[in-house]
Amino acid sequence: MSIRVMLVDDQVLLRTGFRMVLAAQPDMEVVAEAGDGAEAIEVLRATAVDVVLMDVRMPRLDGVEATRRICAEPGAPKVLILTTFDLDEYAFSGLKAGASGFMLKDVPPAELLGAIRSVHSGDAVVAPSTTRRLLDRFAPMLPSSGPEPRQKELDRLTEREREVMLLVAQGLSNGEIAARLVLSEATVKTHVGRILTKLGLRDRVQVVVLAYETGLVRAGGGAV
Repeated sequence: MSIRVMLVDDQVLLRTGFRMVLAAQPDMEVVAEAGDGAEAIEVLRATAVDVVLMDVRMPRLDGVEATRRICAEPGAPKVLILTTFDLDEYAFSGLKAGASGFMLKDVPPAELLGAIRSVHSGDAVVAPSTTRRLLDRFAPMLPSSGPEPRQKELDRLTEREREVMLLVAQGLSNGEIAARLVLSEATVKTHVGRILTKLGLRDRVQVVVLAYETGLVRAGGGAV
């Protein structure tokens, strides 16, 4: 079954380019398009979509608020934020709003296609190190109410799960975590899955965000 993709961007030329790239793939189809966030939300009410490619800077309703509203709905499609500038504050806000990752608009086609497939399969598409770098830059934007209220959420985790979560937040891949803890990659993947379930998170991106919010990791990537 093809991955149903929606393109959301106020630039028609960009949507056309993305559509041409996706149309050449046997496992993807563009089922909807929108020129801004408000139109995207309206279209999604009547169209089944698996992955949304979401621009951030658009008229009427920007991509961040649109992402927040879309991800708040049950059974929501996965959202991949597209941004013009690396480490854009809008990309950070998009991750906080529930997006599964972000990419630059000038990403090579092969990487974009791989990202769509990864998002569709439930993975985050932002490299952990890139996510950490993004959060390091915008750590001051995290809630200022202090880590204690969310710190209690970590009590649901076993000691090993906390250990894995810390390494995920520090930018290590599953393979690197496996080598560090002398585990198989399959075991690490299982631990990550349990962490997501216990904490009610969508993907690795949100694991990193929560690690910063609880103070498990400080800006700069170091453990507390």
